[in-house]
Amino acid sequence: MFKIHFINFFYILVTTSRKLSLVVLGNMNSSLPNTYNSISCIPVAVDCIIFGFHDNQLELLLIHRGFEPEKGKWSLMGGFVQEEEDLDVAASRVLQQLTGLDDIYMEQVNTFGKVTRDPGGRVISVAYYALIRKATYNKRLVEHNNAQWFSLYDLPEMIFDHLEMVEKAIEKLRQKVKTEPIGFNLLPPKFTLPQLQALYEAILNEPIDKRNFRKKIQSLNILEKLDEKDKAHSKKGAYLFRFQEEAFEENSTFNLY
Repeated sequence: MFKIHFINFFYILVTTSRKLSLVVLGNMNSSLPNTYNSISCIPVAVDCIIFGFHDNQLELLLIHRGFEPEKGKWSLMGGFVQEEEDLDVAASRVLQQLTGLDDIYMEQVNTFGKVTRDPGGRVISVAYYALIRKATYNKRLVEHNNAQWFSLYDLPEMIFDHLEMVEKAIEKLRQKVKTEPIGFNLLPPKFTLPQLQALYEAILNEPIDKRNFRKKIQSLNILEKLDEKDKAHSKKGAYLFRFQEEAFEENSTFNLY
């Protein structure tokens, strides 16, 4: 017979070779708080890579940085995560402050934590990319934040590691648009097949065979053909289509390749 006296210690009973062993891991109540208190706090930020689509080009929204370090240079829109704020909530707040939009398609890209990434101090940043319809954002807010759209393939020099963030985001976006219909977040509610093809060519940065693309996209049964035409580019015009989200949710199939 043996007795164990529990005095705020964490014990594990281990059976090996028919013997009962006692492993003492330590006083859990005292060690954990001391461990957390001894660790220095590092600020966490979110940076938002905001994509738009206009004139058959994929574009990126950048701000003219208004404070040091790197004041006056081009930057992604970002901000520090508040103490009672989840990461996704922080990213949504930053996007809303810049564009005035809520309920934007957004996805986390990666975490960037090199010690020297920000000359202003040690900061860890979590990058998100977002897809918005350019016709819906608040232009006054964008102007107020000294923001401007740039073609993705003709970007100015950016601060810190923001170009690396953009490159990671476009890589992830290219993978995702092949298997999920997220590209429709960049198009107006009504669009033509040439617009849809131009969008995918802009994202993938490569030409797509017209006949194969149309055959594949229509075989997915997620587009509704409307009795309307867009005659902005020709007298004959092109039929307008609408993405059927309900049909996709029922099917759950989307594969362009």
